[in-house]
Amino acid sequence: MITGYKAARNRPLTRGQELSDTALAAVRAPVEHGFAHLKNWHVLGKVRTDPAWATALVRALLVLTNREVAR
Repeated sequence: MITGYKAARNRPLTRGQELSDTALAAVRAPVEHGFAHLKNWHVLGKVRTDPAWATALVRALLVLTNREVAR
């Protein structure tokens, strides 16, 4: 697991640490946006079924979400 750097009150981040945090944020952002979009589909909170069917449902919702976001 890769985590970012955290500055302390008496020790600010170095330029390299700031660049590393920026690069990490750029990689994480699309994943976090994807999860945020999936949370908008409230039906996922009520899925109590076969995991294979739930996976197909999530894939279908992701396709619909991507088409809506790309619009």
